[in-house]
Amino acid sequence: MKKLVFILAMGALFSFLPGCDLDDDGYSLNDAWVGFGLVNKATDSETFTILMDDGEVLYPLANSGWSHEVENNERVLTNFTILGNKDNPEHNEEYYVKINSLRKILYKGILDITPEIEDSIGNDPIRVKDKWIKNDMLNFELQYWGGNEIHYINLVKQPGVIDPENGPVVLELRHNTNDDTDRIPLSAIVTFDLSALQVEGKTSTQFKVIAKGFDGNDFEYTGEYKY
Repeated sequence: MKKLVFILAMGALFSFLPGCDLDDDGYSLNDAWVGFGLVNKATDSETFTILMDDGEVLYPLANSGWSHEVENNERVLTNFTILGNKDNPEHNEEYYVKINSLRKILYKGILDITPEIEDSIGNDPIRVKDKWIKNDMLNFELQYWGGNEIHYINLVKQPGVIDPENGPVVLELRHNTNDDTDRIPLSAIVTFDLSALQVEGKTSTQFKVIAKGFDGNDFEYTGEYKY
């Protein structure tokens, strides 16, 4: 089994199960794992699976109640306990699990910025604490100030056909505070689907992300999206 990263820093966000019992496959019910994944749920289904970023597939208990909380293709950060292995002919890493906690992650595509949406996109400062690419997804851990209003975060590019010969595709990470107050420090994890950067006949696309930072500390990151 590939080990999922257990994020101790997020312990305040999740509650763990007590006890030290073992199930039939040798997994301790006292253990909890944390990871990012995508929900796979058929329309009107009472069950769902989660495809984790590292390839594992989770099969939550059918009576866990989480089915009513999630939709198909939602991005989630989940805390779970493994109950046992799921037999499958391909010998993939699939597990029956109990979901202890589940947090939805903002997950959206790249927008073409136009004069019509310029004002709503905003350009308020934001701090990028961390960033990483996984599969077709670009992930950010962000920090900003707020307190009362919903903030809007988008990744945008100029309209037009992508031509890798012109250099990296410039992407802007835009933040709209919605005129919120600077009362308390806030944080968020967001994910953007990079599929719009795929170019026929190519296997990768270079890109550069820029964002307005606080006190003139602007953010810039150059990466490569492989597909």
